[in-house]
Amino acid sequence: MTDVLSAHNTATQILSNLSSNLTYLGVMEKKIPQAQPARHFKSSRTVLALTLREIDTSYGRSPGGFLWAVLEPIGAITLFTLVIALGLKLKSPSIGSNFMLFYATGFLPYTLFMQMNSRIAKSLRYSKQLMKYPRVTFIDAIIGRFVVFLTTHLIVFYILMSGIHFFFKIDVYLDFNAISLAILMAATLGLGVGCINCFLMSLFPLWENFWTMLTRPLLLLSTVIYIFEEVPWVYQDVVWYNPLIHIIGMMRRGFYPQYDAAYSTPIYVFSIALVCLSLGIIFLYRWNRELSNRD
Repeated sequence: MTDVLSAHNTATQILSNLSSNLTYLGVMEKKIPQAQPARHFKSSRTVLALTLREIDTSYGRSPGGFLWAVLEPIGAITLFTLVIALGLKLKSPSIGSNFMLFYATGFLPYTLFMQMNSRIAKSLRYSKQLMKYPRVTFIDAIIGRFVVFLTTHLIVFYILMSGIHFFFKIDVYLDFNAISLAILMAATLGLGVGCINCFLMSLFPLWENFWTMLTRPLLLLSTVIYIFEEVPWVYQDVVWYNPLIHIIGMMRRGFYPQYDAAYSTPIYVFSIALVCLSLGIIFLYRWNRELSNRD
């Protein structure tokens, strides 16, 4: 009888311990979080949605749409040619023999920087309502606008440059490495300066007016309609610090084999771009929610 009771107690203890272990495992199973979709998939879908929205609002709702993006630089370059070349009765530009090509190699990279900066600087304001959703971040908004405008500019650049070469029958050797580097420099600088301006314009609304006033002389100070070597040597050491001069010089090196643009220093441009980009991202990461909730 004693052996039976002892076996019963042992079996009861084993079942009790087994029940406790099963209960513990059940609790632990409930505590294990369910697998969530990877963040980069969510971000990719968000960026794609913002990109499509940007395309629709920029080119899908206005008369002419994408056509204006092509006609605007054509009109500006034609105006440069008529006013400066014909008005001043110049026989040839500073490099080469075609005024349209010369002004295009200066105006297009200048426009890429200026408009990229403007688009990125207004990213937070443009996507203000969408920023209230937890899945939409300021990084998504910036990437969406960057991708759309860079793609648009590349298409416009190809159409315009191909048209100039075909219409004027220009046959020159093109340095695609220099051309690509110039576009990358301009896009990166526009992204970096745009990020820091995005923070400053959101924090200080008057900064937008000040920035517009500050950059208005850049068209004349960035060698768009002349070359760096024509700047009086007394001022060259000062003008050299304008990063747009390095970008435009690199672009012209790509279209004119005889022009080496030795002053162009890509590392200088990329350094400014990365410093501005880093500061802009840090400040926006810290204050983007407060800034997006402002009226």
